[in-house]
Amino acid sequence: MKRTSDQSLAFEVQGLSFRYDRTQDRGWALKDIHCSIRTGSIVGIIGPNGSGKTSLLKLFMGLLQPESGAISLFGQELRTMRPATIAQQIALVPQETSQVFPFTIGELVLMGRFPFHQPFDGWGWDSSADVHLATQAMADMEVRTLADRMMSEVSGGERQRAMIARALTQDPRILLLDEPTAFLDLHHQLDIVRKLRQLNQSRGLTVVMVSHDLNLASQCCDQLFLLHQGKIITHGTPSEVIRPEVLEPVYRCQILVDEHPHSHAPRVTLSV
Repeated sequence: MKRTSDQSLAFEVQGLSFRYDRTQDRGWALKDIHCSIRTGSIVGIIGPNGSGKTSLLKLFMGLLQPESGAISLFGQELRTMRPATIAQQIALVPQETSQVFPFTIGELVLMGRFPFHQPFDGWGWDSSADVHLATQAMADMEVRTLADRMMSEVSGGERQRAMIARALTQDPRILLLDEPTAFLDLHHQLDIVRKLRQLNQSRGLTVVMVSHDLNLASQCCDQLFLLHQGKIITHGTPSEVIRPEVLEPVYRCQILVDEHPHSHAPRVTLSV
């Protein structure tokens, strides 16, 4: 059933539960999730390994289907929408990618326009506008000079930047990222954060990112959701979530939190 469009909410999640094996009355990846993500915000999903972060991201994209509950995308139930329609609004940058066929970086990035092609357009019918968007995305992510290189010939960090460029080529309203700074050196980690903020401010792009890097999430995000054992333990601003009394029971270690001297965002240090 379609709902009245609410453009102030990119996602609204009500009573969401999901498990990979429905034959077992256990092993819930996510259980009774309620949350909302406002349009134009940068949201971080944090939590220890196995807490359900990547599963939630895939449910947002429609790659997985919940066992119960519902997800709304701009006011419309996600399960009522065609995959191509979802892909015209949401772009996903997965944590890991496997390459079955040998593509160049330029070819990979142009694939971001596929959701906008009419059926049977074919792969070789990219318009000048498609090429312009792909070229700009490659320039933004500093991989334009690598356009003719095979994906198998470049470093992990270069592949990651190419994957983000492909997502930007979709010209999405929402960008989902699973560990976006994995494999990246410090320079490109900082560059990714700056680029995400720029896109958020200039285009109103909604950004949802899974991250194990609590300091990156604290610096970059407006709001954080802390997951543990398939449930949202708490959510709020980084100052509300990045606190020792909140994090220590979840991560099961002693954590020190102080204030970053420049951004004044909470900063995490492990006590060893």
